[in-house]
Amino acid sequence: MYKNKIFLLVLTSIILAQFAIGQNNTNSPYTRFGYGDISDNNSGEQRAMGGVAIGSRSHYNINTINPASYSSVDSMTFMFDLGTSVLASRFSNETQSNTTLNANLEYVTLQFPLSKGVGFSAGLLPYSFSGYKSFSTHTIISQENDTLNYSKSYAGQGGFSQVYTGISANLFNHISLGVNAYYMYGNVFNTRSLRIGSSSDSTIQINSIRANNFRFRYGAQFYNTFAKKHDVTLGLIYEQKAKLNGIFSQTTYGVITEVTANPDSTGFELPSIFGIGLNYTFDKKLSIGFDYSTQGWKDAKFFGNTDSLENRSKIAVGLEYQPKPLGRKFSDRIRYRAGFNMSDSYFNVNGVNPQNFGITFGLGLPLRNSNTVLNASFEYGKIGSTSLLREDYFKFTFNAVFNEHWFFKRKL
Repeated sequence: MYKNKIFLLVLTSIILAQFAIGQNNTNSPYTRFGYGDISDNNSGEQRAMGGVAIGSRSHYNINTINPASYSSVDSMTFMFDLGTSVLASRFSNETQSNTTLNANLEYVTLQFPLSKGVGFSAGLLPYSFSGYKSFSTHTIISQENDTLNYSKSYAGQGGFSQVYTGISANLFNHISLGVNAYYMYGNVFNTRSLRIGSSSDSTIQINSIRANNFRFRYGAQFYNTFAKKHDVTLGLIYEQKAKLNGIFSQTTYGVITEVTANPDSTGFELPSIFGIGLNYTFDKKLSIGFDYSTQGWKDAKFFGNTDSLENRSKIAVGLEYQPKPLGRKFSDRIRYRAGFNMSDSYFNVNGVNPQNFGITFGLGLPLRNSNTVLNASFEYGKIGSTSLLREDYFKFTFNAVFNEHWFFKRKL
């Protein structure tokens, strides 16, 4: 009966996520560029550790970043992870500022064993978000001192989602290999309008990119235990460059109405990705991790051209501490987490590549008489500068990892 309730919860969450993940969770003008804000797909506990994930290998959470981690699942365990977030952002330049608030259901994932040393995972994840609105007024003075006022506005919405399935297997007791298969879909809309004087007439142009794409991510983890208390894992991930199968269309309304569609799917690509991570755990209590990853956006086509976007790299460092993993007190099993990360944007604005810096912390709270854990993470970050546009954001993520024993026979 209990398993049926969990199954119904999983099914309902996936259906709800199908609609919720497609909603905007940002109001950043920076999402006007490229495909919007690219999601790193970290789980709540990974975000609390600065985004460290590539070398992470745990029985208690689902790590979709490195598919090689799935084989660490306990042979009798079913896990289900549901993540939500709230994002508060303040945008400022040298003359003005604005504050926004967004909330969203972000991801749904599950994981269970297929056999001893073989794990399977599946779920629904975001790939990118786009959401922004901006408005400006301008004045032109002619040589005859005539004044002409006009206004421009920009707006965007949409994003890409992805369904994934993954599998991994242990080899020789110290190696795990895995692969994720993704199907990506969605639309990104960018609208701009021009209005001259006080006229109610305006020219509006809507650009749309629609995507459907299959791609793969490969992962490996090399792990060992030294002197019983020292666990070390080296992780690697790789994705090759892939076609987005994107279709671009442009519609213009105004004095002249024009529709342009480009069914050529070769003009948009996704970048190659490489990442390496190292994780060290002492006595099952203290874990320290380091990740480095890079995305080759410069070599990926965008509107048929390479060099339109910038290569993106990210560094993340994080730690987790649990006083007594097998302790009976609630306070013994609380997990304390902290970290930071630095990354480049994959686009440039007026020749400037905005940088992103974030600091994170969080808690993992175990439920009584259960392996289920409630995780809360907090992140403060900064993108860009006031000379261009500065975004200060505070992101709260809450996720619940349901961890239940399913695959065993109860004794009468």
